[in-house]
Amino acid sequence: MSGPHRPGGTPGGRPPRRSGLRNPERAVRGLGAGTLSLEALVLVLAIQPIRVVGGDLGGAAIGVVVALAVAAVLLAGMMRRPWAWHAGTVLQGLLMLAGLLHWSLFVLGVVFALVWAYALHVRRVILG
Repeated sequence: MSGPHRPGGTPGGRPPRRSGLRNPERAVRGLGAGTLSLEALVLVLAIQPIRVVGGDLGGAAIGVVVALAVAAVLLAGMMRRPWAWHAGTVLQGLLMLAGLLHWSLFVLGVVFALVWAYALHVRRVILG
């Protein structure tokens, strides 16, 4: 056989690299669900400190934060569906957009967007 690729999937005929996980799909789903669950918890717990520190968080803004937290929890439960990963990415954008209501929500959005980007990277590395 000519060329650097031989049977086995990788150059040199070595078998493809495995992640070492028993169920990589389940592990990746757990990472996504855990990330979204943590995000929901942080959002709900951030409401009062923002108000105490001088944030002008009115009823509508609190409703937006709670709605984003509920969406994160719902998505965490639907990580088996491939579209949930895309919806999680949209959720990060919506949280950054909520920064128009208060700057600290934008900061939380950036932090969780970075965490979500890392989760997507891990997903891509493990699942290919």
